[in-house]
Order: sequence, then C-alpha cells, then structure tokens
Amino acid sequence: MRRIESYRFALREKKAEVLSALGIKFDTLAALGRVAEDDQAQISHDEFISLRMNSLVYEKLRLVDEALLRIDRGEFGICARCEQPIPEKRLRALPWARYCLPCQEVMSRLEDTEVEPHRHFDPVGTF
Repeated sequence: MRRIESYRFALREKKAEVLSALGIKFDTLAALGRVAEDDQAQISHDEFISLRMNSLVYEKLRLVDEALLRIDRGEFGICARCEQPIPEKRLRALPWARYCLPCQEVMSRLEDTEVEPHRHFDPVGTF
C-alpha cells in the first residue's frame, strides 16, 4: 500500500509540473500581443511548434490522469494488454505506463502501422 501511495504522489507531482508548463506557454503567447507583419511568419511557425508541443504535453497529462484512475480502481501496475504485473523498474521510470515493455513494443508497432500513410507505387520516384 505504501508503494502505491508513493506512485500516487509521483503522479500528482508530474501532473502539477505538466499543468505549470502549460500555464507558462500560454502566458508567453498572450504577452506577445500584436506584432509587425514581418514577424508574423516566424510567430506562426512558433505557434505551430507550440501547439504540437502542447498536444504532447496534453497526452502526457491524459496518461498521468489515467494512471491515477487505475490507482483508485486498484488496477495500477497491471499491463492493460496481457494483464501481467508491470515490472517495478518500469513503473519507477514511467509511473504512468499502461503496458509492460513487451506489450508496449507490440502496441507501438501497431500504432506505427495505423499512422503510416499508404504509399502507392510511383515508377518515377516522386512520392
């Protein structure tokens, strides 16, 4: 039980850290206000990068929240795919892990094949 509480504490700390980082990013963008047209392209690019980074941060926040929910349900530390215990070493490194390492590798390969666009044969080589 004590071990679970240490994970709950670590997850809450990570959640606070992630939320704080999001707040800083939004404050920085808001402080820019209006800018000269010449600078707009660079700012648009920076905003694009910032939005992409925010999506990654939100994903981490979602994973942390899911892990906290698994603690509440008594399912923490159990692989969501094979239902075997996730090794302690993995949980210490990544307390929001949903899968054991072998299952994570399988899930990553599945995600890669789903995301990868289908390439069509192009005899000229101009994909």
